[in-house]
Amino acid sequence: MDSADRSPSSGQPPQTNRSRQPGERPGLGLPFLAVVTLALIAAPRVVLHDLGIIQEGTFVNSLFVFVPPLVWIAVVLWRRVPNPFLTLLTVGAVYGVLLMLGHQILWNTTWEGAPPSLGGNLSGLSPALQEVFTRGFAALSSLVTGTLVGAVCGLVAWAIGKLLRR
Repeated sequence: MDSADRSPSSGQPPQTNRSRQPGERPGLGLPFLAVVTLALIAAPRVVLHDLGIIQEGTFVNSLFVFVPPLVWIAVVLWRRVPNPFLTLLTVGAVYGVLLMLGHQILWNTTWEGAPPSLGGNLSGLSPALQEVFTRGFAALSSLVTGTLVGAVCGLVAWAIGKLLRR
């Protein structure tokens, strides 16, 4: 910590208007359990979608898509976390892990015995190797998707927070 981060009169770090909660990570502004809980509220869509219970393009699906990220944004604004971008990026990364796990666990149910296969020059690979590739890319895609959702929500929360402080 440099001298610019210290209170001029005492030499101590400046006091914030909110005390840290038990288990709270200094950079996240929320306990890690809260970060995981926020990610978990978005996870039911993965299961419901992969099981074919909800369909894309429906109102119910839209609720499962948009309400959880709106809750994420509301929580970081309400709690006035110091860095909403970092907090929601972390929530999104945890959500990406949950997406990955959900898709991998429900893989056979989702594809009903007819998993995707590779085409072109890769179509000659053994089915087992094709499955490794398709599952691997699906896993990576889930991680990226969750993290990007968190990043977008974090940017929105950061911008709203800046506007509210004006």
